[in-house]
Amino acid sequence: MLLWINGPFGAGKTATASELRRRVPGSIICDPEHVGIGMHRMLPPSQRGDFQDLPAWRRSVRELLARTLATYPGPVIAPMTLAEPAYFDEIIGGLRSDGLDVRHFSLLAEPATVVRRLSRRGLSRGLTSDTWALDHLGPCLRQLRQPRFAEHVETDGLTVPQVADAIAGSAGLAILPSTDGPVRARLRLYATSVRAIRLL
Repeated sequence: MLLWINGPFGAGKTATASELRRRVPGSIICDPEHVGIGMHRMLPPSQRGDFQDLPAWRRSVRELLARTLATYPGPVIAPMTLAEPAYFDEIIGGLRSDGLDVRHFSLLAEPATVVRRLSRRGLSRGLTSDTWALDHLGPCLRQLRQPRFAEHVETDGLTVPQVADAIAGSAGLAILPSTDGPVRARLRLYATSVRAIRLL
């Protein structure tokens, strides 16, 4: 089973994916962004842009996820913003048409909630990326609220463990209970943010 965790920047995709990996036995994370970063670094600066616009990225992500799903026995988690309908159909629709079990979740929140989360991220992506995220927040949220991008998970007022519980429950996956107190949960979230730093 593939759990694709979608949502705008700042919605909590990486934190939720990490929480699921930690609490769903046998699960792994396969981050499509790693493929994009590699392609971005290979290209000369004049040819760099949104790596999702590269057909090679979309083909590679689909092929690598299909290969993983065919050979790995546990749940596979892919945290990635994917709001362009044609690209969504190419990757998610393509995997489904191949007969693979793909569960897609869009993490949604009110814009003010996402802005608050972005302001707390500190080192996670840097001011340049967060400015880009803020500029694209409204259009991204509007797109992801469309029926094509269901299942929708409204995350306002939910903790990361609660979001993970909701996703695992919907997918029918056994999930270990969360035993983190407030301090440990905050430290874990901070550590996840630091590990997610992307230096393009």
